[in-house]
Amino acid sequence: MTVTSVDKDLDRLTLTVIADFTAPVEKVWQLWADPRQLERWWGPPTYPATVEEHDLTPGGEVRYFMTGPEGEKFGGWWRVATVTPPTALEFTDGFSGPDGKPNPEMPTTAVRMTLSEHEGGTRMELRSVFDAREQMEQLAEMGMVEGLGQSIGQMDDLLVAA
Repeated sequence: MTVTSVDKDLDRLTLTVIADFTAPVEKVWQLWADPRQLERWWGPPTYPATVEEHDLTPGGEVRYFMTGPEGEKFGGWWRVATVTPPTALEFTDGFSGPDGKPNPEMPTTAVRMTLSEHEGGTRMELRSVFDAREQMEQLAEMGMVEGLGQSIGQMDDLLVAA
């Protein structure tokens, strides 16, 4: 498993996941930058993602849905804030309804992903910031922490195959 630490800080309303890979930074970046590669790891193994739109430019959007084991679909979106290839990406992450539009009843999180060289490979830090403790708890109850760990766990195989 690539995840080396998970830190839930209820006081600062952050969830920080650190993962280490043996691949170079540029190769790990491609797992975010290439929509076909993103589909292969974004989402737990039993909820594969399908990326419908992928614009990693400031103001751009990424739209996707995950398909559950029973065929149910769960939509999501990112609104890209900043992109610094191949080391950083900041975006707002949210849920969408069946129409693909953002669901205002669900919480959003501000996400910052950074990649840095670490011990001959790459360290990825993925920090999610929540607006309120209730939102953080709601997403944790929905399985966000476990799902994120499972998703990131799929990156190793893709880096070996790439």
